[in-house]
Amino acid sequence: MKIEFLCKNYDASEKLKAVIDKKVQKLDKFFDEDTRIKVGLKKGSTRNTDDLYTMELTILLDGAVMRAEVTSDNMYSNIDLALPKLEKQIIRHHKKIESKTKKFRIKDVSLDADIVEEKQEEKTIVRSKCYTLSPMSIDDAIEELELVGHNFFVFLNKGTNSINILYVRHDGNYGLIETVV
Repeated sequence: MKIEFLCKNYDASEKLKAVIDKKVQKLDKFFDEDTRIKVGLKKGSTRNTDDLYTMELTILLDGAVMRAEVTSDNMYSNIDLALPKLEKQIIRHHKKIESKTKKFRIKDVSLDADIVEEKQEEKTIVRSKCYTLSPMSIDDAIEELELVGHNFFVFLNKGTNSINILYVRHDGNYGLIETVV
């Protein structure tokens, strides 16, 4: 595996990089040698998160992106938190590939019996809503989002005449997804 380190507001020591490299190489059993993994390391950039460290692990494959992000007060503990998340995604994705017989750059691996036997709940749509989109500005959408108390809001942007999605980010700020047709 090829590991790329991306640091933001954080200077990673060689010791930390060596520990990350050693632990991430354990995922090597799932992938070919030319698989790339990006390791993002950053220190909190807002007033409330100055003492928190975030690690993002992203594996880029032909048809998929697998990603795990964790935040804690210690970068070394982030490694042990992120790897199991990523490994679960890899195993879940491997099972989908096997069932669809889709060509994928993942090695055949005999999965541990404990992991395979883990009960996977099939996700289904349990509720459906239909409503009319009314044109509004982004400021109006923010007010509406706060009124309904949800973590996202779909609206028709008055300025661009396109469907947008406004959502609440983990840091409390807002994110906007704009659709292009």
